[in-house]
Amino acid sequence: MKKMELRSIGIIHSPFRKPDGMPIQPVFADGIEGIVEVLPEFTAGLKDLEGFERIWLIYWFDRASETKLIVKPFRDSSERGLFSTRAPCRPNPIGMSAVRLLRIVNNSLYVADIDVLDGTPLLDIKPYVSEFDCFEDSRCGWMQNLRHKTTPADGRFYKKEENQGD
Repeated sequence: MKKMELRSIGIIHSPFRKPDGMPIQPVFADGIEGIVEVLPEFTAGLKDLEGFERIWLIYWFDRASETKLIVKPFRDSSERGLFSTRAPCRPNPIGMSAVRLLRIVNNSLYVADIDVLDGTPLLDIKPYVSEFDCFEDSRCGWMQNLRHKTTPADGRFYKKEENQGD
């Protein structure tokens, strides 16, 4: 396999210092605000982003536990294959969240509906485009019957030290 190298383009700031109690998806984080701080050398890339209501944040689950190919997801009591879930304990711990973009000030993006741990490294930003990103009638596998069931995170997919304190 070819080795790949990633670099952070910024850092995500949120009110969540530990996984316990954190929303597990942006849809369950309604109104929770955060700031995405883009490194100064990437500020020019924010040009024209203000016109988008939502953006995709692509980030690195830097505090996720080791890879587990079989997991018990937050919203289910059955064990599932990792790739049929959004659990963070992945071979390449990459996360993504579609958040609301409130405003941009210099190299800081003020966002809402954030479901990311404070201090998470940002890998990329992409505009959310409903024409491309929304397939309303898509099948959702085992999650089909769980629509709108909310469950907060409990730390099961994070390194133990992330569940301590605060």
